[in-house]
Amino acid sequence: MEMNPARQRVTDTETAGVITRPPLLFLAPLVIGFVLDRLLPLPVPIPGIDLVHWIIGGSLILIGLALAASGIRNFSRARTSFLSIKPTRALVTTGIHGWTRNPIYLGMFLIYGGIGVAAQSPWILILALPLAITIRMGVVAREEAYLEQHFGAAYRDYKARVRRWL
Repeated sequence: MEMNPARQRVTDTETAGVITRPPLLFLAPLVIGFVLDRLLPLPVPIPGIDLVHWIIGGSLILIGLALAASGIRNFSRARTSFLSIKPTRALVTTGIHGWTRNPIYLGMFLIYGGIGVAAQSPWILILALPLAITIRMGVVAREEAYLEQHFGAAYRDYKARVRRWL
């Protein structure tokens, strides 16, 4: 068994078996939401002034980008892939991963919501719920099972210390 510098088991085979690449899961409801806004506009406009929507949406997008970039940087430093379709070589538990187990997905949700707010799209915001369920069941649950299988007690300890989202 190969070990990384933190004395954690390193794996070279297998993946978490997620349903598809997570960015595609975020892109699909975003595109569908924009299409539905044109084809079936809802009579429920998001209240507020346009500038306020851009400020709030832009802030969410920037925070989301910072979270995702921080998570990707942590994976790069540990010399493991952040892509869920590639094998995980190390368990990353420090930096932003010491605060949330899924900073990249959390960042993607903030970016997604920020786009929905900035675009004043009720459909994008409505589709956030099925997106969240899909990410939770089709991606995160599979990744958690994979990590527990490959890192055992170290991952269970990490799960007990750090929340999944916030």
